[in-house]
Amino acid sequence: MNNTQQNRTTEKKFFPMLILVIVSLAAFSSAMNELNQLRAFSLQASNFIAAWSDVVVPTANASVTAPLIANSCVQDFAVHSFTQNVVHSDEFRWSGVVAPGAAIEVQGINGEINAESTAGAEVQVVAVKKSHRSDVNLVQVKVEQHAGGVTICALYPDEDGNYPSSCSGGNSGERKESSRGTGNLRNNDVQVDFMVKVPARVGFVGKTVNGGISATSLSGNVSTRTVNGSIKISTTGYADAATVNGEIVARLGDGNWPKSLSFRTVNGEINLDLPASLSAAVDAETLNGSINSDFPLNVTNLKGKRSLKGNIGSGGRELLLKTLNGSINLRIAS
Repeated sequence: MNNTQQNRTTEKKFFPMLILVIVSLAAFSSAMNELNQLRAFSLQASNFIAAWSDVVVPTANASVTAPLIANSCVQDFAVHSFTQNVVHSDEFRWSGVVAPGAAIEVQGINGEINAESTAGAEVQVVAVKKSHRSDVNLVQVKVEQHAGGVTICALYPDEDGNYPSSCSGGNSGERKESSRGTGNLRNNDVQVDFMVKVPARVGFVGKTVNGGISATSLSGNVSTRTVNGSIKISTTGYADAATVNGEIVARLGDGNWPKSLSFRTVNGEINLDLPASLSAAVDAETLNGSINSDFPLNVTNLKGKRSLKGNIGSGGRELLLKTLNGSINLRIAS
């Protein structure tokens, strides 16, 4: 009898311990999954910044380490506040015809890009250069016409005073190997803000490093990239966007994109207004936030409340949505 009571007492002590072990293992497993997600996001952000730096900053070839914790900011490029009186300023203007279906592309490094529609037939671009210390004339604005439209970019010199030969990179002269990967961009405080007027049915591509991008009331397709800055888009066409530090807000009128669209950030929400008739295969993931959809979603793969794959309508074309710190909200455009 005593042995039976002793066994029951042992069992009563064992079960709470077993439950505690199971809960601890579950918590550990969840923590490891989140850690793996964080590592994956960090690697993606690092790859994005590295690739983007090579494209947008060919004079400096700067490498940037992705943020590993919330609210961290990319610091490799000097961001200057112009709340004080501007010491130096200059302005560049260009206007010309871009065929419907082609695109006007603007590439900056340090500065904002703002695009809006115009009733006229010509694209109009105004680049305002400002600085406190550096000579604004050291930064050149280059215009390149090509089969896909027109590209306008801000070119910064390297420490030898050489400029890329084109907006897509390439050297205008021989450079010392020791100067590669450094440049004098960090010692150049020139900020170039672009203002763009885009005619009907002309596409827009905006790319910068330090600065937000706004492309509103457009009727062509839109593609945007930045590192430090938020992105705001509204177009009757379709669009994609990527940033690291900033939210993405986009309103798309065309749900018939040909292949796939992606909206990616690290620190910020993703808010999309999409056509009510949309059919798409959604792949959405966040670490710190929730996923919300006004569209009925036929979920095919669910990992908690923060990672899912599913179909809107009949599925088909891919819609990729990823953030680290922020919610993802899919809304039916009114």
